[in-house]
Amino acid sequence: MEQIAKRSIDLTISLIGLVVLSPILGIACIAIWYDDFRNPIYFAKRVGKKGAIFKMYKLRSMKINADLTGVSSTSVDDNRITGIGKIIRRYKLDELMQLCNVFVGNMSLVGPRPNTLEAVNGYSIDERKLISINPGITDFSSIVFSNEGEILKEHIDADKAYEDLIRPGKSMLGLFYIDNQSMFLDLQLIVISIISIFSRKKALQYLVSILRKLNANNLLIRLASGQEPLHAIYESIKSR
Repeated sequence: MEQIAKRSIDLTISLIGLVVLSPILGIACIAIWYDDFRNPIYFAKRVGKKGAIFKMYKLRSMKINADLTGVSSTSVDDNRITGIGKIIRRYKLDELMQLCNVFVGNMSLVGPRPNTLEAVNGYSIDERKLISINPGITDFSSIVFSNEGEILKEHIDADKAYEDLIRPGKSMLGLFYIDNQSMFLDLQLIVISIISIFSRKKALQYLVSILRKLNANNLLIRLASGQEPLHAIYESIKSR
């Protein structure tokens, strides 16, 4: 029953969202196309529920064939990002196209972020649980790591920095969501995700409050607070 209700809300909100946001998406598509006269939509292959491969829609914020460089992670100073792409990424407009994925059913509004096949193949036994449900546009980790580009900034190897600084927390937060998912939590995360676009600090405060109410462990609280360097948090775990 819960899954039927979740799908109904996904379908309703994605349809309304696509209709309401169509002028913004249309203008963004024209701006991207005008920048280099190439397709403004990017189709990224991702792993969905139970390992199913699907095409995730995104507004293209990078140069054509940027994915052929072999680098998966993106910092804010990545030279593959176009001029208009910086604006699109700043306001998360590139993710709005995933409402199409939600509408057709291979994604949900809320759920662990979808990953590449290469990344999923490297999942631990615990992390495999992340593909037990539909991936989502947002979840705890999307809010906590909404500054992912800043975290990866100035790192020579962005992919390694992602593995060291983001993946551990992202996986833990994703698993926590799966263990505590509910319609009420989904609605809260959707609202906080919108708030995070304008104020990450305020969004994290709300997120910490929710995590406390759900009896999250101290590690997740520290991650969500955004007050400590990520490497220091992870090192404290290793030293126990």
